[in-house]
Amino acid sequence: MVRMNSDRRKSNFVAAMLGALAVAIPFSGLALAGVFDSEDGTQTTTVTAEPPASSTAPVTSARTATDVSALYARVSPGVVSVETLSGTNGGSGSGFVVDDEGHILTNEHVVEGAESVRVRFPEGEPISARVVGADASSDLALLKIDAGDRKLTPLALGSSESLKVGQPAIAIGSPYRLQGTLTTGVISAVGRPIEAPNDFTIDDAIQTDAAINPGNSGGPLLDAAGRVIGINAQIASSSGANDGVGFAIAIDTAKEILPALKSGKEIKRPFLGVTTGDPRTGTGAVVADVVAGGPAGDAGLRPGDRILAVAEQKVTQSADISRAVTARKPGDKVQLRIRRGGDERTLSVTLGTRPDRGA
Repeated sequence: MVRMNSDRRKSNFVAAMLGALAVAIPFSGLALAGVFDSEDGTQTTTVTAEPPASSTAPVTSARTATDVSALYARVSPGVVSVETLSGTNGGSGSGFVVDDEGHILTNEHVVEGAESVRVRFPEGEPISARVVGADASSDLALLKIDAGDRKLTPLALGSSESLKVGQPAIAIGSPYRLQGTLTTGVISAVGRPIEAPNDFTIDDAIQTDAAINPGNSGGPLLDAAGRVIGINAQIASSSGANDGVGFAIAIDTAKEILPALKSGKEIKRPFLGVTTGDPRTGTGAVVADVVAGGPAGDAGLRPGDRILAVAEQKVTQSADISRAVTARKPGDKVQLRIRRGGDERTLSVTLGTRPDRGA
């Protein structure tokens, strides 16, 4: 059993990484409200990837068993099991087809360090796959297969922007290597910050009570029309298995970086270099730590300062800093309005480039 633990996390939850093996693999703690979290999220400049024409999904209802069965019959041929081999260690996860060219989206942590990757469709023998792009900051990876004569079933990519709590949520994947497993539930919350494999923050994750277990990583979270709204990635659990609190990376996050993943380009993100937490009273974000030699430190930010605004965007909680920073690019200049003691002042910061791992 391979386990990934960290004693540096400040949450009482244990978020389980779901794809490395068909066993419970604890992930690092969640950056929830009141917990210190890095200001750096994972979003990049928005580049919309339109869903392939062949994958347009007719609208159906997910409220009855019959309707869910019809949705499953239509969508499941495009969901795969991902099998990896690293030396003598094997791992598994899930993924789904995104176009007719043979690209398959999954989680970065499913294929990280893998020496060989192959995917298994509901029917037929496994097919070799190669990783064409991977991004630890968003925990996403793109695979490419030569499908040969196989007719692919790309899944339609929906939108996560206007999701509401209580909407149906449907997960398909290979928990514990049980390929083609469907679970249903609802969207429990939106806009959750979760931790990426490289210790930075992934913003705007979707929380669901649809059963998510080890091996579901990389599989699709669907809406009632069968459109992908998220990529299943983590669970919060004291047991390492499903406790009804699962998290999926928002599909809008994936659509932003999908073109870069296809091209194999390195994705560079802005970096402020500060760790913050929510104050006990009032709004803003309290600076817990400043990276030595980082952009914020060079601009004069200190631990104990309270950040009130970033680039004229009001900060009501620490997660707002991540969203404000990741909406920009390395080299951009931003103004930080801070309170130090009883005084307010403005610092000018030139954003750097995010390092490979967070603090």
